[in-house]
Amino acid sequence: MNMKRNDFSRRTFLKAGVAGAATISVPNLSWGQTPPTIKVGVLQPVTGTFSMDGGYGRTGAEFGIAHINANGGIKALGGAKLEMVFADARSNPEAAVQEVEQLKAHGVAAIVGGFSSPICLAASQAASRYNLPFIVDVGVSEQIVTRGLKNTFRFSPGFEICTKTAIDNLVTLNNAAGRPAKTIVLVHEDGLYGTGLAKLMAQELPKHGFEILDTISHPTPARDMSNVALRIRSLRPDLIVPSSYYAETVLLMRTLQQQRVRVKGVYSVLNGAASNLRFIDEFPQAAENIMDCNHWHDPRKQLALDFRKQVDVSKKGWNYNVPLNFSAIQLLADAIERAASVDPGALNEALASSTFEGHIMPYGPTRFENGQNTGAMPVVLQVQQSDIKVVYPHEFSDAKPNYPLPT
Repeated sequence: MNMKRNDFSRRTFLKAGVAGAATISVPNLSWGQTPPTIKVGVLQPVTGTFSMDGGYGRTGAEFGIAHINANGGIKALGGAKLEMVFADARSNPEAAVQEVEQLKAHGVAAIVGGFSSPICLAASQAASRYNLPFIVDVGVSEQIVTRGLKNTFRFSPGFEICTKTAIDNLVTLNNAAGRPAKTIVLVHEDGLYGTGLAKLMAQELPKHGFEILDTISHPTPARDMSNVALRIRSLRPDLIVPSSYYAETVLLMRTLQQQRVRVKGVYSVLNGAASNLRFIDEFPQAAENIMDCNHWHDPRKQLALDFRKQVDVSKKGWNYNVPLNFSAIQLLADAIERAASVDPGALNEALASSTFEGHIMPYGPTRFENGQNTGAMPVVLQVQQSDIKVVYPHEFSDAKPNYPLPT
């Protein structure tokens, strides 16, 4: 997919998809004939627990579709435009399955999104009954790509890639600083995401010389983190590694700040708040210097910087979900272009053989193995002076890490 830097005008990104009829194949078009519209299902939880993340995901998809349409649509299908058919997963798997059925009834060519692991698991399974292509944006559970579903493609890295990368990067950063951190407390939400990550971290970190002093779980939503903070204070770890969603991480960091618990670093993994500008805007002191191994855009790609400026102008807010879903739409458009069809089988084959690299993520070319994009990789981020910077690896970084912190 060839995307030029000067394509990112305000008009380009604020346009919505063009309404029209769905199609399964496109015949040769006569001169002056209007190309058909290709419906794209966008499934995000915009109500309930995950509504903030779902809103960011929807924004990325909207801008992605507008960008494709403003640049001539799907050229292999006579300039066919993409039309978004949005479905609210309502932050629970059962609702997501119902929405997949509705999207199928609306004639979508594929579905993009899902966000949380339980939603992605249930929705992609439902879509598999129709061989309907499903591009997962975020969901990190390895079960998503280990069930042998030929319709499911995770564009972002999952648990195993993220955990291995997070550990390797932490070891590298700690060694480079003279190994100041030796003890760790893991804090995680008690669902599929947090429990899975904490288990993997507890297994792997001791192999690299770290001692796990405790693993502390909490519910989502959580109303109070006082006991968690008191436990951390009593253990006096060098590092805290939280794996939680937005509200719980904000509550934890604010409680640690109020109780004056100081550590050499907070190193999050796929955290819901550590890479969120809203946290920084609302509680800058609590957020400052928190690190996170997470999804983010590539700050060295001009395309990504131009896109972020356009989203800022729209006042819709920026989070990792935005560039991820923007890129997932580009990936789908590239597959439709190469397949020259929106037949489900042809699209699944095109996605499975993808080498797409026109995304705005810090990834290599897209290559799927058993539904997992092996070119995807998280990066280490840090809040510095009320902004989020990539601090590692160096080929993607736009700042140096502040580590260790004074205690």
